[in-house]
Parts: sequence; structure tokens; C-alpha cells
Amino acid sequence: MQTAPLPLAEQRVLLENVSWPTFEQLLADLGNQRGTRLAYDTGYLEIMTPLGPHENNNRFMESLIGVVAEELNLNLKKFGSLTLKRGDLFKGAEPDSCYYVQHEPQVRHQQSIDLDCDPPPDLVLEIDMSNSSLDKQAIYAALGVLELWRYDGSRLQVWVLQPDTTYQQVSQSPTFPRFPLERIPQFIQQSLQEGEMATLRAFREWVRSQFQI
Repeated sequence: MQTAPLPLAEQRVLLENVSWPTFEQLLADLGNQRGTRLAYDTGYLEIMTPLGPHENNNRFMESLIGVVAEELNLNLKKFGSLTLKRGDLFKGAEPDSCYYVQHEPQVRHQQSIDLDCDPPPDLVLEIDMSNSSLDKQAIYAALGVLELWRYDGSRLQVWVLQPDTTYQQVSQSPTFPRFPLERIPQFIQQSLQEGEMATLRAFREWVRSQFQI
């Protein structure tokens, strides 16, 4: 039995020999009100345009994460596709979503982040249904992001930063310990059949049953 191909979810362009000042000037010229997301690694620039399946998965997963944080009584600060960059490392990326949980008290009163003086997000979410041209893991590892979630349209993988600044795939999220993450793709598919609000209500009840809330 053949598996139906996933719908086109992203469009990507990879440019070479792009200087760091050019990358920063491009960020300034494009501004914040745009659909594209940029990633930069020592001369290579990827420009990604998210399409419908990408953004729908991203937004719905953000809603699921919000429900988990609320039910576990965790303060969660959302920064969306915040530009994360370090000029001294010549690396930068704009995740689909990023969150502060453990370090939320340190950035609670801020509406902008500077990685030269602020901690990186505790959790980054990447929807990657067509495989990035750049090694995003290497970028996020260099920036010090402790936990990375990658959703490819059918599987959710969780990666945790190790002392040697590489990521190791794990089955449990340090941010949401004991939470069975393997069920999240099932709820995403359920939302396409039953609607997002109905699925979010079912998800909330399921979270409560898992943690006996």
C-alpha cells in the first residue's frame, strides 16, 4: 500500500557567499511584517516561504503547546518567528515558533530579545516537511537552544542539546516531562477531521487525564 505524498508545504531558496552585513541589511529591509523566514550559517542564506500546510501545522501545534502549559500551570512566553542571531558566530535563524518556559522569569517583561545578553529560547519548534537546505540543528546548537522540536508532517522528533553542543534525540521533553509527545501528530490529524476547536477541547481533556488534573 502506497503512502500518499505530503502536500507542498514550503518553498526554499539557498544563496551562497552572502556576507553577515548583507544578511543583517536584508533583515532590516524586509522588516517584521513578512511571511518569509531566513536562516544564515557562515555565508549560506536560506529563504523559506511557508505555504498552507506548514503554517496550519505550526499554528495548531502552538495551540496544543499552550494547552499543555496552561494545564500544567507553567508560565509560557511566546516569541513566534523571532530572529535569533549571533554576529560573533555568523549564525542566525527564524524558527516557526519559539518559547521561554524555564527562563520565562528572566524575559517576562521584554518584548524583544538580544542573544548577546539574553538567554536563548528554551524550546524551538520547526515545521520541516520538505527538508531544509541548511543544517538548522547546527545553527540552533551554536545559539544555545536547549530543546528543538521538529515536525515533518507525520512524526514529531524531540532533540536536546548536549554538553558537546550537539543534539541528541530523546523520547521525553525536558520542558514537558512525562508528556507522551507521540500523540501530538494524531491530534493534528484529528483536527483536520473534527475541526480545531473540537480537537483542542478533546486534547485538553486528554492532557488532564494523563496528569490526573
